[in-house]
Amino acid sequence: MTFDLFRKNILSALANPILQAALDGNYEKRLEAREQAFAALPDANELRERAHAIRAEVIANLDHYLNKFISNVQANGIVVHQAKDATQAVQIVVDIALQKQARLIAKSKSMMSEEINLNPALERAGIKVVETDLGEYIVQLRGERPGHLITPAVHLRRQEVGQTFHEKLGLPLTEDVPTMTSAARQILREVFLNADIGISGVNLGVVETGSLCVLTNEGNGRMVYTLPPVHIALMGLERLVPTLDDLAVILEVLPRASTGQKLTVYVSLINHPRRPDETDGSSERHLILIDNGRRLIQKSPLAEALFCVRCGACLNTCPVFREIGGHAYYTGQHGASGVYAGPIGSVLSPALWGQDKFGHLARASSLCGACKDSCPVDIDLPKLLLQVRAGGMNPTSDKHVQASRSLKLGLSLFTWAATHPGYFSLAQKLAALGSRIISPFDNWLRLPAFTGWGYSKDLPRPARQSFQDRWKKRQSSNKATDQSNYQPIEPGAKEQVSSVDTGKEVPHKNTESLIARFKEELITLGGTVTVCGEDNLPDQLINFLLEREISSILAWEAANLPSGLLETIISAGIQVAHQPQANIQVGLTGAVAACSESGTILLAAGPGRPLTASLLPALHIAILRASDIYENLAKVVNLDEVRNASALALISGPSRTADIEMTLTIGMHGPKEVHVFCIA
Repeated sequence: MTFDLFRKNILSALANPILQAALDGNYEKRLEAREQAFAALPDANELRERAHAIRAEVIANLDHYLNKFISNVQANGIVVHQAKDATQAVQIVVDIALQKQARLIAKSKSMMSEEINLNPALERAGIKVVETDLGEYIVQLRGERPGHLITPAVHLRRQEVGQTFHEKLGLPLTEDVPTMTSAARQILREVFLNADIGISGVNLGVVETGSLCVLTNEGNGRMVYTLPPVHIALMGLERLVPTLDDLAVILEVLPRASTGQKLTVYVSLINHPRRPDETDGSSERHLILIDNGRRLIQKSPLAEALFCVRCGACLNTCPVFREIGGHAYYTGQHGASGVYAGPIGSVLSPALWGQDKFGHLARASSLCGACKDSCPVDIDLPKLLLQVRAGGMNPTSDKHVQASRSLKLGLSLFTWAATHPGYFSLAQKLAALGSRIISPFDNWLRLPAFTGWGYSKDLPRPARQSFQDRWKKRQSSNKATDQSNYQPIEPGAKEQVSSVDTGKEVPHKNTESLIARFKEELITLGGTVTVCGEDNLPDQLINFLLEREISSILAWEAANLPSGLLETIISAGIQVAHQPQANIQVGLTGAVAACSESGTILLAAGPGRPLTASLLPALHIAILRASDIYENLAKVVNLDEVRNASALALISGPSRTADIEMTLTIGMHGPKEVHVFCIA
C-alpha cells in the first residue's frame, strides 16, 4: 500500500504540537459544555428519538415535503431556484450578482457554499466576497478551508491568528483575543453596511410556513439578511422539518449538542422579503435549493446520513478527530479535498464525491460509537461507516471495496477460523504466546508492508486469556453471589410509578415563576432583567440611560412600545431616532414574547419595528410584558406573529464568539449587552 497523502497528513497532524493543543482544548470544552446542557434536559433521549423520527419522515417522503415547501416559500414572495449540482448552483448565484451589478458580498457561514466552492467563482467574476463569521474570516485570510463544521479556525492558536491579522490586515501584533475580536468587528461592520448582497446558509426550512431558519451566535447571519438589499440563501434540499412544532424539537437538541447552549444566541426565522411599510430587511430574497447528489443518497443504503443537521457534535466527540483535526480528516486520494470532516464527513464525502476518492476515510475510525451517542438526531454513524467500508452507495459491487489482496486473504482466514470454535481458541492461545516471545512491549508489531495498518495504528498485544475463558471464570465466581435482596414481581402485580410531571398544559400560567426562571436564565447568559410596573417603567429606564450618560437612542416607533414611553424619554433630554446612525450606542425595542427555560426574547419585524435596533447598537434594551412569557420554545414558535411577520429573531443574550482558541468573547457583531425591562 502506497504512503499516500492521507497518511502523510495524519502523521503531520500527530507531530504538530500546536494543532494537538488546539484540538485538545476544543474537545475538553465542547464535551463539558455538551454534558452540562443535556443534563438540564430531563427528557433528552426522548427528544433525540423524536428528532430522529422527524428527520426520518422527511427523508422518506422528501419529494412530498419539498414540493409543499417550495410552494409555501414562493407564496411568501421569495424567489426559489433549484440546482441539480454545484456548477448550476454557483452559476445561479453569479448570475444574480451580475444582474444586480454587485461589487461586494457579505457572507455568513455556510457549509453548502463550501461544498459547491462558491467563493472562487464569485472572485473570478470580479466580485469581492467576505466571510463574516469570525472563524471563517480567519481561514479566508489564511487561504485555508474550515477545520470544523462549527468552529472553522479550531486548528489555530491565538498566536497564529494574531500573526495572520498582523500580516493581512496591518494590525499591531497581539495575542489578546478580545483585541483581535474587536478589530475584526470594526472591519466587518463596514462590510455589512456596504454590501450589495448578503449570502447565508439555511439550517432548517419549515414546510408548513415556508420559513427559513438561520442559527448564529455572532449576529452575522442576521446582518446579511437584514442590511444588504438582496439576500441569497443556500440550502440543501433535505434540510426540512414539517412543522413549527418539529422545528422546536430540533432546536431543543441541536445547540446543546453543537455548542453546549440551550439555544443559539440568534435563531432567525425569515418568511418574506421586506414589506413596503417596513424600514429594514432585504427587499429581495432568493432561495437556492441544491441537490448535488442528495437524491441519489436518499435512494441508497446511506440515506440516514441525510438526517444530519450539521451541528458538529460527532467531530467534537470523535477520538480520531481529536488527534488529527479536520484538514487531515477530509483528505481524498490524489490530492482531492473534501469539505465535511469527522465521522459524518467519512460518510458524506464518499457518497457525494465518490467511493474511489474518499472511501478510505471510513477506515480512519475506531467505531467506538461516540459519534452516535452525541448526535442530536441519533444517526447510527457506526453502521453507516461500516456501510461505506462495504462499498458505500453500491454495496453489492466488489469493485468499490478498497482492500488489498493481503487484507482480503487475512479476512478470509479470520472468517474461517472464527466459524470453527476449536481452531479460533487455539489461534488465540498461539497469538498470545507468540506475541510475548516476539516482543515484550505492548505495541508489539507493525505491518506497513503488508496491510498499511502500521502507518498510523499499532497492533495491540493479544490478551493472555481469551474473553471466553475469562467469562467462564467470572460466571463460576458469581454463583456464590448473595441473592437475598432479589424480590421477584408477582404475576399480575402492577409496577409502582412515582408521581411525575406529565407535561400536560396547566390552565393558568404561574407568572411569578416564569419571570424568575426567565431572569435566572438570561443572567446566566450575560444579560440583565429589571422587573417593574408599567407606571414606574419610564423612570427606571431613564435612570438607566442617564447613569450611562446616554444622550440618544435608536428606538421602535411609539405605537410598538408602552404608551407615553418615548414622549417621557424625549422630555428627559434624550434624543430618539428611528433610523440607524453611526454614533447611537443603544437600541430600544419591544418583545413579542419570551421563553423562560432558555432566557430568550422574540422580536418580530413590522411597521415601526426595525430589527436593526436590536442588532447594530452595542447595547440592546427590550421591553417585555410578563404576560408574554411562556415556559417553552414550542409555545413561542407557534404564536401567530411567527407565521405572519416577514422576519423574526429569537435572542438569547448578547452576541458572542469562541472562534479563537475556544475563548468566549462577548459582543462580536451584535450587541455586547442585553437588558430586559419586564413589566409585571
